[in-house]
Amino acid sequence: MFILSDDQNSALDRLLSWFEADTKRQYVTLGGYAGTGKTTILAHLRHELHTKNPKLKVGFVSYTGKAARVLHSALVSDVVLLKQDTVGTIHSLIYSPVVNNNEEIIGWKQKDTIDRDLIIIDEGSMVDGSIWRHLLSYKKPIIVVGDHGQLPPIRGSFYLMDTPDILLQHIHRQAEKNPIIGISTQAREHGFVRAGNYGAGVIKYAKEDPEAQEEVDELLQNYSPETLILCGFNYTRKKLNSIIRTALGFTRPRPEEGDRVICLRNNHRKHIFNGMLGTVIHIEKMSDEWYDAQIQMDGEDDVFHGKISVQQFGSDSALNFTDRRSEIMKGDLFDFGYALTVHKAQGSQARKVVLFEERFSKMSDDDWRRWLYTGVTRAQEELVIFER
Repeated sequence: MFILSDDQNSALDRLLSWFEADTKRQYVTLGGYAGTGKTTILAHLRHELHTKNPKLKVGFVSYTGKAARVLHSALVSDVVLLKQDTVGTIHSLIYSPVVNNNEEIIGWKQKDTIDRDLIIIDEGSMVDGSIWRHLLSYKKPIIVVGDHGQLPPIRGSFYLMDTPDILLQHIHRQAEKNPIIGISTQAREHGFVRAGNYGAGVIKYAKEDPEAQEEVDELLQNYSPETLILCGFNYTRKKLNSIIRTALGFTRPRPEEGDRVICLRNNHRKHIFNGMLGTVIHIEKMSDEWYDAQIQMDGEDDVFHGKISVQQFGSDSALNFTDRRSEIMKGDLFDFGYALTVHKAQGSQARKVVLFEERFSKMSDDDWRRWLYTGVTRAQEELVIFER
């Protein structure tokens, strides 16, 4: 494990003090920008807790299966994941499957108890109010870790990382060498990324750059599921989705087997959440309103099977059932998932990100900085930005 800096040591001491003091407050939040070492803190924390209590059982969780797998790899790499610990989604920790006579999962129910002494949540900005209330009901201590520089959820006022109790703000030396971290700092502090080549696979094209359009065309024509295509406007998202689908050989406007899709609304009963990506493995039209679909969600073991809205595909925004409450239980909302708005990409990461800068006219400077920072920090290795 890496040696901790002063601010990391301070954060670790405060986490340990909170846990050991038997405080009446059930949870504590730890916020840190990209490159501040949040995962390193978790590794040291687990080591310290084991030293003090070898029998302590920790449940490490994230909102999605993909994020949970990333967390699992990090904990294994740091050799701090113990046999009594678990790593998975929040959903798998607190819900049990309901099966029919054919052993098919038809729903989920909340568990009466969970056998954990401490819950540690990674990517805490993704947790919604409903799941949070369920987590609190177990009366277990909870540590929530997340990036407080990112955008808040697009809907509702619930946001765990609004004002973190403990802050990590210093970018560490190893992270400073990463050009994506450097760009993220520009975005967060100034709301601006200078055009230029920042290193292998990390570049921003100026609007007037004669090579920019040629590069856009090449990237879209050679789309890979390992790439996130991000933008600001739904108009742009729809246009990009259409271009990419045509390049991939899809000839119809309706979704087909092999199409990449994104979930647009939470359905805890079916274990799908707003922003999750997946690939259609079977789909057929049932009526003018509904498809019957099977979708392999990224990072998840279970295949989603259910009715999804016909009208949602290609729509400007997520359909609103506020005035048709009986419709809510009839099916789910998906759309093409080749290009996403930055808001929808929260919680997702990819080896490569292509980001089209698009600012809404009514967006405040702070909102713009968060938008740009969130988009940039979706990239793990390569980042291409186009000025619009």
